[in-house]
Amino acid sequence: MGPTGVGKTSAAIELAERFNGEIISVDSMQVYRHMDIGTAKATAHQQGRVAHHLIDVVNPDEMYHAASFVRDCTAAIDAIHHRGALPILAGGTGLYLRAIRFGLFEDGASDPALRSRLQEDVRRLGSAALHGRLAKIDHDAAESIHPNDTSRIIRALEIVELTGASIRVHHDRHKGCTDTGILTNFLCCALSCERTILYERINQRTSKMMEDGLEDEVRHLLDMGYTPELKSMQALGYRHMVYHISGRWDMDKTIELLARDTRHYAKRQFTWFNKEPDVTWFDRTDRDGLIGAVESFLAKNN
Repeated sequence: MGPTGVGKTSAAIELAERFNGEIISVDSMQVYRHMDIGTAKATAHQQGRVAHHLIDVVNPDEMYHAASFVRDCTAAIDAIHHRGALPILAGGTGLYLRAIRFGLFEDGASDPALRSRLQEDVRRLGSAALHGRLAKIDHDAAESIHPNDTSRIIRALEIVELTGASIRVHHDRHKGCTDTGILTNFLCCALSCERTILYERINQRTSKMMEDGLEDEVRHLLDMGYTPELKSMQALGYRHMVYHISGRWDMDKTIELLARDTRHYAKRQFTWFNKEPDVTWFDRTDRDGLIGAVESFLAKNN
């Protein structure tokens, strides 16, 4: 695990090649087809070197949430084990990690990035618009929440988007029968980096996304009929480029704000992973330390 831009993909590929592993993406955006550049998916060459799973599994207008991830990740782990290989989970979506480790409802589903996006939607569209959105996906919740009660509307939307379950189901599970985690024997490692170096890497990656054709990718998505209001199109990079394409921002402002918002996201990821129990941190350049930790873990479990 680790913040965006720290080098998780290259580290995971190196581990997979060394330990006969296959990689499972722990990224809530890489599940979407046609969204490659803005989500920083492993390249075709990288995916050719090592088998990757949970990349390109749904279309941008399909719902995918933590419950979907737990289901698909569990199936991938079982299949990889059956082939005699080592499952290596790699990505930066903290909620997915927590769901597969502890269950969906251990301490409540929450995602600061999603919460921030929904709050921005309230500012842009108004609470009534979000209440209407809620009514389409959780009618019972909408019936019980006043259209002006923005905090409860946001929380109900957050629960549905993250878990696929209504907020009523969420509350019922909290009262008694809680989900349990899937992983029982694992090593959890996170990559770190000095902040100024990480932020410079993020700035460079933002520029490279532009050079690689992020604008063309977003224009293609829009031409395919995927609207800016979709959850997938509200992600980092995509909503920024939509603002540019619509004439709201010039390219300089788009690049500046995308880099800034990505840096803020990385900061939130650091905060999230620092709160996770049983995580061993390694500097992104300390490959020997990371490899040694995996070797020790495997030796104890053989």
